Amino acid sequence: MAVPALLPAPFTSPVAASYARLGEVFPGLRIEELGRDERSPRGAGWVGADELAAGGAALDAFLAWDNAQVLRDYGRQARPDVVASFGLHRYTWPACLLVTVPWFLHRRVPRLPARNVAFQRALGRMAVRVEEFACLPDDPAAALPGARVVPDEEALRAEVRASLAEHFEDVLAGFGPRMRRGRRALWGMATDEIVEGLWYIATLLGEERRAMDELELLMPGTAKPYAGAAGFRELAGSEAADGTPRSTRDRATCCFFYTLRPEDTCLTCPRTCDAERVRRLAATA
Repeated sequence: MAVPALLPAPFTSPVAASYARLGEVFPGLRIEELGRDERSPRGAGWVGADELAAGGAALDAFLAWDNAQVLRDYGRQARPDVVASFGLHRYTWPACLLVTVPWFLHRRVPRLPARNVAFQRALGRMAVRVEEFACLPDDPAAALPGARVVPDEEALRAEVRASLAEHFEDVLAGFGPRMRRGRRALWGMATDEIVEGLWYIATLLGEERRAMDELELLMPGTAKPYAGAAGFRELAGSEAADGTPRSTRDRATCCFFYTLRPEDTCLTCPRTCDAERVRRLAATA
């Protein structure tokens, strides 16, 4: 009697629902999960995070895009370290969401070393391979391959910090020599992107307050190698429609956009005074 061939088990993702929800509220970023045997995309505008971490020709090409964008949009040449800061921001902001959104929505924390992530920024796409993730004991996903169960919420927050640190340790090593910044400043940038990325997405989800509370616990200012805290505070004189004060924070680092337009700083830039923040928020309300 012929023995039927065993079919491979279907691919089950612990983060698919999180990435789908992210795509619903933020269509500018689409995340594709790779199966066990699928190759990470290369060419046609794709770059691997491990290629950026290597700091060679792939990073040169990546930053050439930023340099061309500055020349086109602002009509002037930016300093090389400013271009590198722009490039790092444009990678780290979406890359942080790969970890923070599944944690925030479903209490699952994927491990994503640089070799398992690729980015196509012109199309707003990322490709990831999740081989391992952390979750809580009562999560049904705890029975999935690659699951690592941790005892409580604080342990899960530690997993978020560890996953992001593993990924960005390599990436920052690639960008660092181009940016003329020390280790603390580089990790301050990573801290800012972690906090402000999830803060923004949670606002789109209608869960800003919960995200702020959880980010305060995730980034208390004492967790190494990160530099800086979530640091939210009420912005006096800027009330939402329901009369509650709006929140703000001061970034741990500056992106140097002021070197191109001194009068046009970010809303959470340390150079932007509270009165200016209130004025801008009122103008967009």
